Amino acid sequence: MSPSSYDVSIADFPLKVLDASRQVPVIVDFWAEWCQPCRILKPILEKLATEYGGRFILAKIDSDQNQELAQRYGVRGIPAVKAFVGGEMVDEFSGALPEDQVRDFIDRLIPSPAEPLRAQALAAHEGGDLAGARKLMADAINLDPRNDTSYLDYIELSLEAGAFDEAKEVLDAVRDRCGDRARVEALDAQLKLAAGGGADTAELRAQIAADADNLDARLQLANALALARDYRAAFDQLLEIVRRDRKWSEEAGRKTMLTLFTMLGAQPQYDDLVREFRVALSRTLN
Repeated sequence: MSPSSYDVSIADFPLKVLDASRQVPVIVDFWAEWCQPCRILKPILEKLATEYGGRFILAKIDSDQNQELAQRYGVRGIPAVKAFVGGEMVDEFSGALPEDQVRDFIDRLIPSPAEPLRAQALAAHEGGDLAGARKLMADAINLDPRNDTSYLDYIELSLEAGAFDEAKEVLDAVRDRCGDRARVEALDAQLKLAAGGGADTAELRAQIAADADNLDARLQLANALALARDYRAAFDQLLEIVRRDRKWSEEAGRKTMLTLFTMLGAQPQYDDLVREFRVALSRTLN
């Protein structure tokens, strides 16, 4: 019997499932001899348990022989698969899913092998080594190309480094498959801002001082301030554009504010700022 796949009964469930799940994820398969779909799913789970080499444990429970356990965990039909992490049930599915869907279910539970490299990359960034952080994050992606979080981190680091074309290329590659839709939309918004940023803020401020109605300079300044993460100042410029001419350049002031709201929406530390300027924009438009 594989060390990552074994039969479990009610007697050893606390040890072989609950305690074991504090070390690695445990996937429990409730099955029965008479169940035809169980005969389809069980070999898939056993194959993946062997393939993953101990990164999760498959615990097989005969539901007919362990009806108390089946009742305790709400098994109403079989096969029923329950996932345990840290001694608690965290996810489940029922029925004989195809292998690719079972694999996706398992992958959501298992820490990526690239996680240590990703942590090193984030630490390097925190320490001010942006180039080193990008290299480590690229290594993390190469180690586990299925880990979408590493891709999104790499895009964020590339935006900070000014590598906008590369950031866009990577985002386009993972946009449709990534489950973190809020972060994808935030990064997409940041790329849109980057397309209009990068200008000399001192020169733009001088142009605005000379002509307060120079809305193009205000928009460029807002984009540059947003890229520099001076979001309040960026919002101030955009709101001023809306106040002076809300329809200017196909409502560029309002639309850029909405883009910035989307970008900051995935970052809770900016909730108060976003709320403040949403109210200000609404009052200005009304």
